[in-house]
Amino acid sequence: MKLFDKTLPCILCKHQFTWTAADQEFYQERGLKQPKRCKTCREARKALFEGNQIKPGVTISVHVNCAECGKPTSVPFVPADGRPVLCRDCFQKARLTA
Repeated sequence: MKLFDKTLPCILCKHQFTWTAADQEFYQERGLKQPKRCKTCREARKALFEGNQIKPGVTISVHVNCAECGKPTSVPFVPADGRPVLCRDCFQKARLTA
């Protein structure tokens, strides 16, 4: 069966990434499922949890869209599934009203 490049959404940062035909073949050969995270989020997750422990001194930057205003921003952590992430301005506004 001929494989074609696919565009998939990342479950963390919601950006679209391309899953190439070569990558699809690699995944099929090893019995792996379709990826859920883009390369940036996968690398951030690997760096953060290498050896089942958070590595000291590791700084990550995950690109996300603000759940409140939709503005692109970056955060120094891997967002949890289903939890909203706010940009600095919206976070400050929410903090002041709470």
